[in-house]
Amino acid sequence: MAMNIESVVQENDAEEDTCCKPYREQFAEFEEVNTIIAHLSDICDTQIAKERAIGRLIFILDEYQEQPHLLDPYLETLLETLLTTVRRPQCPAPLLHVVFTVLYLITKVRGFKVILRLLPHEVSDLEPILSMLDGYTDDFYELDMAGERNETWPTRYMLILWLSITAMIPFAMSRFDSGHVSETGETRKPVMDRILDVGKKYLTVTDKTRDAAAYLVSKFVTRPDVRITKLSGFINWSLDAIQSAKSSMTDMNLLCGNLSALSLMFKHGKREDILPYAVLILNRLSANNLISHDNMVIRKYNIKVVQRLGLTFLKPKVAAWRYTRGTRSLADSLAKNGTTASDCNVKSVELDEEDYDIPEEIETVIELLLNGLRDKDTVVRWSAAKGVGRITSRLPRELADDVVGSVLEMFTHMELDSAWHGGCLALAELGRRGLLLPQRLSEVVPVVLKALIYDERRGNFSVGAHVRDAACYVCWSFARAYDPAELKPYVDNIARALVVVTVFDREVNCRMAAAAAFQENVGRQGQFPHGIDILTTADYYTVGSKTNSFLYLSVYIAQFEEYTTALIDHLITIKLHHWDRAIRELTALALHNLTFCAPSYMAEKILPGIVPLVTNMDLSTRHGAILAASEVLYALALEAKKQQRPLEDFISVDTQQKLMAIPVILLEAKLLRGLGGELMSQALSSLIEKASLAQLPLSVIDAWMSFTDDCLHHVEIDVRSKAISALPAFFEQNLEMENERNADYRSRIIKSYITELRSSSEITRMGYALALGAMPKFMLTGCLNLVLGALINAVAITDASLKWAEGRRDAIHALSSVCKTVGIDPLTASSDCSLSPELVAQVYDCLFRAMRDYTLDSRGDVGAWVREAAMIALKEITLLVIETAPELITPQICEMMMCSVVQQAAEKIDRTRVIAGKTFTALLCADRPEVPHIPYRKELLQIFSRQECSVLNWTAPSEVFPPISKLLHFPTYTYSVLLGLCVSIGGLTESLVKHSSHSLFSYLSEVSSDREALRHFCNNFLKIFRDYQRDSRVTLPLLKMFDQLLINGSLTTIATDEEINFFPEVVALCKIEIRQCSDPQKLMASSDVFSDLLQFDGEVRQKSLSHLMIFLCHKYPRVRTSTANKLYEALLTYEGIVDDDTLETVMNIISEAQWVEDVSVVRPIRNQLCKLMGIPVPMPAAKR
Repeated sequence: MAMNIESVVQENDAEEDTCCKPYREQFAEFEEVNTIIAHLSDICDTQIAKERAIGRLIFILDEYQEQPHLLDPYLETLLETLLTTVRRPQCPAPLLHVVFTVLYLITKVRGFKVILRLLPHEVSDLEPILSMLDGYTDDFYELDMAGERNETWPTRYMLILWLSITAMIPFAMSRFDSGHVSETGETRKPVMDRILDVGKKYLTVTDKTRDAAAYLVSKFVTRPDVRITKLSGFINWSLDAIQSAKSSMTDMNLLCGNLSALSLMFKHGKREDILPYAVLILNRLSANNLISHDNMVIRKYNIKVVQRLGLTFLKPKVAAWRYTRGTRSLADSLAKNGTTASDCNVKSVELDEEDYDIPEEIETVIELLLNGLRDKDTVVRWSAAKGVGRITSRLPRELADDVVGSVLEMFTHMELDSAWHGGCLALAELGRRGLLLPQRLSEVVPVVLKALIYDERRGNFSVGAHVRDAACYVCWSFARAYDPAELKPYVDNIARALVVVTVFDREVNCRMAAAAAFQENVGRQGQFPHGIDILTTADYYTVGSKTNSFLYLSVYIAQFEEYTTALIDHLITIKLHHWDRAIRELTALALHNLTFCAPSYMAEKILPGIVPLVTNMDLSTRHGAILAASEVLYALALEAKKQQRPLEDFISVDTQQKLMAIPVILLEAKLLRGLGGELMSQALSSLIEKASLAQLPLSVIDAWMSFTDDCLHHVEIDVRSKAISALPAFFEQNLEMENERNADYRSRIIKSYITELRSSSEITRMGYALALGAMPKFMLTGCLNLVLGALINAVAITDASLKWAEGRRDAIHALSSVCKTVGIDPLTASSDCSLSPELVAQVYDCLFRAMRDYTLDSRGDVGAWVREAAMIALKEITLLVIETAPELITPQICEMMMCSVVQQAAEKIDRTRVIAGKTFTALLCADRPEVPHIPYRKELLQIFSRQECSVLNWTAPSEVFPPISKLLHFPTYTYSVLLGLCVSIGGLTESLVKHSSHSLFSYLSEVSSDREALRHFCNNFLKIFRDYQRDSRVTLPLLKMFDQLLINGSLTTIATDEEINFFPEVVALCKIEIRQCSDPQKLMASSDVFSDLLQFDGEVRQKSLSHLMIFLCHKYPRVRTSTANKLYEALLTYEGIVDDDTLETVMNIISEAQWVEDVSVVRPIRNQLCKLMGIPVPMPAAKR
């Protein structure tokens, strides 16, 4: 039967990976769960089956965490099955633990209060439950405390919960005391004491059993019969434990347990029974100063006890003065025949208030709760806020108003963020309960509006997100609490504030909270301006994207004039100074978009106010002001152009002059250096770009050019990138006009940039290469040959620039950009204005050389950056050429281009393979017009069709290598594909090696009967070996690939082909490769190859054995050991290597020898093997 239940679980395991519906309609897995529960007795002794069953139940039940009510119709059946097993006599302990574990899983989902109502609580259950709990002897309890029996805590938890309901049977506990005497003469303790002992014992544990014990004790000691004899003693015991608690873990657990029990006791007990103890407990708690305890859980429970004490001091009645919005039933509201909520509220307030007798201790309670609102932990503040709301609801109107005033006093700049958060939670609780009268709204609303934008900077971060989130909760509660007429004076301010948070808050939870509060107010108040229109666009989910909220939702909302200025003002006053750079950048972009909604307001109020901030002492303010000024300036220029009006109609001449003087001011103030200089440089580059696009006349060109040159030398790539992006607009605005001055400027700039391109600094080369690439066409006219020649030289590898892969990469990007900028003139043999055929050929030659860049440094294959840039450039330039002069692409150029790209598509780096794949498919599938002279174009399109290329994942080796390996069938591509495959097959990544080698083996299997194809493959293999002789980047993976080919038997049929003489050539090339080699990896790879070649007799076997004998005395022990192992495997695998008479002796010598010993020790053993195998003993080479 255990196998049956395990099969049920296995059949449903696959469901765990499927997507479930967010909402369910019923408990669909009831039959499966019931089946597992019914067979628990069959699997409890099998650990694997038990774990699978419990795991399956956890998965199923966790799906109902958000809809636990769906379990209700089935709970009684499930519990009956489980408890029947528990009640069975002599139930084995393993089964007991499994049953209670399942019962706990159900309780966790549905909640213990619901499960308690379904648990049997008969008199006959009391003694068995106590007996099972007594089964946990003191030894077991000590193990539990030590954490060594944590797997049994669900059993204890459910037993104590069951006991808590069973102990409430309506019979006196004394009737269950039998006075039974044990064999040792001891009288059994009374049931009352036994239950209390269980509760006290488990109040000190660390697991969830402590919660059940606190609930048990609180319910039990408040029973009428137990209260008389045990309540006082338990309270004294708890207070003594609290008083004597030290800092040990056990004392902390006991303190938490006792505080939890006390809070629940005051919750469940009758007021008249526990009131006499309230003053004592309050005084003892105050004396221990638990509100300042280091433990957060203790502070939370302390607040819970304090608020329950406060509720005990006050009579349990709801204050008649509280504000009531009216009935929530539509039918009842209509039946009142026009009676408004305000009328109902007035009547409720006018009711005669009974004189309250308020104890003096209430002042202490409220003070402690107000201090709890300032606690550093959210859970404590939340508990204190609920306590403030509950107690205030029982106070007279005057005292309640004092409490509200005390809460409002927390919203000052002298208070920490925790006080603001706690105050907001308290206001929300007070408003939700109708305890904030409308007369207080004039004081409360301004405070809430401040809390909605609360953000306190702390170094390089800020705090306040929780305050803003709580403020949104306050607005949400107001929507439900007040009649629309009461909130009408404040609607506009609240709506604007919530919209601002919805679209401009940094934190996604705050944006969503504000959207939810806005939606609640629109639905319940119905007075928010354009509420429905805004909700349809800026809902709870669309605000999840910060960029979308800042740049698009804000523009949509700003079209409603009620919100336009509020959005802009918030950006200027708050977000412009924000500590987060990303927020400041988004703010500038948002201001650009919002300018079109209110151009006059931006031009007259905002822009003049931003300019003075560029010299502010705060770095964030300076940075944000320059970004904002540049974006607003550009937006106003676009608006002026749209309206066909001069820019001066929007921006005054004075403001324009101030904007243009910003670089000089910043340079003189030395604000572009030191801390923050990088940010300011980027912002100033943005200002240069936007000012140029806005066509502002510049009078300080030299200063601007000097600043740009400094940026191009900067070590930070962001600084260089911003400066480079500003250059085209700057040149077009200031140097495009044809005159002698501009021509001189252009000439000097080009010559200066070309000179810097030959700099001895890689960073300088990178900056100026990209700067040349960003040049507009008029700047390149007349000096195109110089620029292209300089960039081509920058791509070339020299001894000085060998490691400068990034410089070569940027030079290639610049080369491609220049080609696209100037275009192609096929009719001119030599031109300095556009690309001539000669220049096109030079560019292609440069890119083909870049495709062979495999520079390595400490970062790895940095040459991949150059190859990737070259592939992108090949695609862009080729597509440009075929549009204007396709005849310039010769068959030789096209073949070299396609082969080099295919090689990269077969190599091991995923990123490079993706770029190669996209380049290959773009060139192959281009049809308007198509790339000429592509070898085997039709056949390639059958393999790489447009539809397949659109879904092909070039990062996945399993998808890429099968089609790539098919290119081995075409002679033009064989060399390049095989070269790429050898690097991949000899790689380190398991999936890469697996799929690339499988694809190659599949190809060789297809052509195994085609002698000519095999010869072509072997010739290309030998050519690669010769071309890359002593190049470890290729030869090491080549040896590994050849080893796999020999093991797989893919080349066995070529062994007898005397025409090609393949294997002797491989042996000769391997000999050259390992000559004077000191790389252990390459030596061991060649050893593997020589061992695999032993399967072929004749000269190949003899030479391979000779090399293996040399390796057996190599200076590296790991090489000797690896060679011995491979030789032993070869002797086992292949026949005829050694005579049968000596085979066993040879293998024994190899296996028993300690090859890690010194060479002088293993050399005689090696020589003995040579004699037995008939091989000349290798002689040591004479030292020069």
